[in-house]
Amino acid sequence: MSAAAPGGIAAAAEPLADLNDNVSGYSAADYTADSWASFSSQGAAANGLVMVRGLKSLVADYKTRSAGKYTGDSWAPFAKALNTAADVAADASATASEVAAAKTALVTAADNLTAADEGTFQTITNNVFWNDTSGNPIYSQGGGVFKFGDTYYWYGVHYTGAEYYRANPTRKYDGDVSFVSIPVYSSKDLVNWKFENRVATRSTGVGSGATMGGAGWVGRLGVSYNENTGKYVLAVQMWHTGRGGHGVLLLQGDSPTDTFDYGYFQTQITNSPTTGTGDQTVFTDDDGKDYLIFSNREGRSRGFVAKFRESDSLRIEPGVEIRRGDGREGNAMFKLDGKYYHAASDLHGWNTSVNYVNESTSSNVQGSYSSEYVLAGTEMDYSHVTQTGFFVTVKGTKQNTVIYAGDRWADFAWNGIGYNQWVPITKTGARPQFHSMSQWQFNITTGEWRVGPANNYILNPDIQADRIIVSSVRGWRNLGGSVTNVNGGANGSRFALQVSNSGGVEQRIASVPAGTYTLSLHARGSAGQVVITGSNGSQRTLSIPSSSGWAKRELTGIALPSGAATVTVRASGSGGVIVDQLSLVKTSPDTPPPPGRYEAEAAPAVCQGTIDTNHAGFSGTGFCNGTNAAGAYAQFTVNASAAGTATLGIRFANGASAARAANLVVNGSTVGTVSFEVTGAWTTWVTKTVTVPLNAGGNTIRLDPTAADGLPNVDYLDVSVGAA
Repeated sequence: MSAAAPGGIAAAAEPLADLNDNVSGYSAADYTADSWASFSSQGAAANGLVMVRGLKSLVADYKTRSAGKYTGDSWAPFAKALNTAADVAADASATASEVAAAKTALVTAADNLTAADEGTFQTITNNVFWNDTSGNPIYSQGGGVFKFGDTYYWYGVHYTGAEYYRANPTRKYDGDVSFVSIPVYSSKDLVNWKFENRVATRSTGVGSGATMGGAGWVGRLGVSYNENTGKYVLAVQMWHTGRGGHGVLLLQGDSPTDTFDYGYFQTQITNSPTTGTGDQTVFTDDDGKDYLIFSNREGRSRGFVAKFRESDSLRIEPGVEIRRGDGREGNAMFKLDGKYYHAASDLHGWNTSVNYVNESTSSNVQGSYSSEYVLAGTEMDYSHVTQTGFFVTVKGTKQNTVIYAGDRWADFAWNGIGYNQWVPITKTGARPQFHSMSQWQFNITTGEWRVGPANNYILNPDIQADRIIVSSVRGWRNLGGSVTNVNGGANGSRFALQVSNSGGVEQRIASVPAGTYTLSLHARGSAGQVVITGSNGSQRTLSIPSSSGWAKRELTGIALPSGAATVTVRASGSGGVIVDQLSLVKTSPDTPPPPGRYEAEAAPAVCQGTIDTNHAGFSGTGFCNGTNAAGAYAQFTVNASAAGTATLGIRFANGASAARAANLVVNGSTVGTVSFEVTGAWTTWVTKTVTVPLNAGGNTIRLDPTAADGLPNVDYLDVSVGAA
């Protein structure tokens, strides 16, 4: 931070102003008593002040934590760090390095706090405007979520265009990016967000007497915490003619919610062929080191990873090129199972596309990367109708989950409705998998997620993904005739799906859970029909009568088994039919299991591992993902009406590269060994049939793995003879 703003360390190569003539912007409460006394009475330089404002605010916040909510092993070091930080904050003679060390130790200990309970699932609903905990709009375009201590902080840009979209999302405001401010919100669960502060506004200085209000563009941003200075550095993409054009603005604050001040404006990052950056985000590695992920500004054909200067984070060091090829934007990075993934979108301005991924081929974030490939799951609806925004990685007590935060702000996509589209990413086989959902639930404590009860299983249901008129609509397979997206959708949306008299389209949904569903849509024009086909071949038809205007049509009570389902739209009238806002939503719990079925996730079954939902196609509410260890068993308690031989059907999935073996133990005795062959993917479920002797009444059936790779994923056990 230059001495042009209160507190901190002067940035090299920036002029130091004489601030001793005007101390009106300073407050004694923000600094240690000794450094303030020297500054105010002896004429000492402003950069000799030792700021404790941020440390005091952190101490006050963390004193509200309760020991009973955390494990003893994690609470003890936190309590020690908190006591030390409180002492340093009250020490009149504390040095800047002591304050930074106390802050870093406290933030680290808070980050390591482990909840004593299992947490709860919170619901994330996409395709709607999001509000903060006070009911006000969340303005967060082009930002990022960062965890400091035990709290997540969400930073983004507030543009006037966002206000206009809220007021009337049926008009175009894509070009209105007049800068208002950079707000910050806090959350403990990534679902409920509290507004904290505007860390930067139009009046924020950017050096040389200029302010952010005079910038022609303020955009993509992220925050780094510097352990050496104890400061938080906000890296913002900016174009300002008064500061020499394009560059990265570095603002500095003393706490995550502080009002940030000018630190430095860097117009050139070494090795980039242009000044400034293309789209950029901030990535923090497991070791705490921070990196700027960006492309060159013009053409954006080259992707870079550049480290923040470790001493103070107020410079971006030379960039290391990790990709070169077609122009890409929305550059962001995540880490999953030890690999780094650079993700980006097509270069066409806030428009949707598949996500393109380059994955690391070494353990170094600035090392070599693979050639580009498409992130699986982003094809059917162009990444849930988004451009790449940023990623959030949650390290839970049961699993780590990466959250993709997509940016939907474009005039083609119902004109900006739903700025924030968040979905989970998991590993399927060797590569990551994008899970496109309109609603899902997440447990911040365990890191687990599951599909939400109101999820729409149809992808690209509002016909928004293509952004232009096309003859083959994204996510829908043409069955003949003329099929296109037309301007003028239901409720003022931009596009709708038009099917000619002889035409039709279908969408195959990879997997739905068993249950009762409602199919709905809006339609106009001539007559048509929508057919829903279950994995067992069952069909229900929704007839669409002709209508001159938009009318909602609905079919309820559709019983579907678990597995794939197909939605087919056909026209039957001479003028063709136009449909929009299609929806397939589960309206009842799972259909009752057939007699003799025992789900692995339901008591009294025992799973030595976790109950997961991240691989589609399972029955019931989940499956048993056993611990990878010999003896990590799955056990069922079943009832038989009479003693005798029973047939067992074990439904499982094995996406590993080799078969997995288990002893079959009935009532404590091993009766055989079962080999669970490779099924090709963790979403491919098959049934293994074996026969066993059962006693009359209760029986225990255990699958006991014989090797360190453990069991396959186990869905359920069917018992067909003598079972009640």
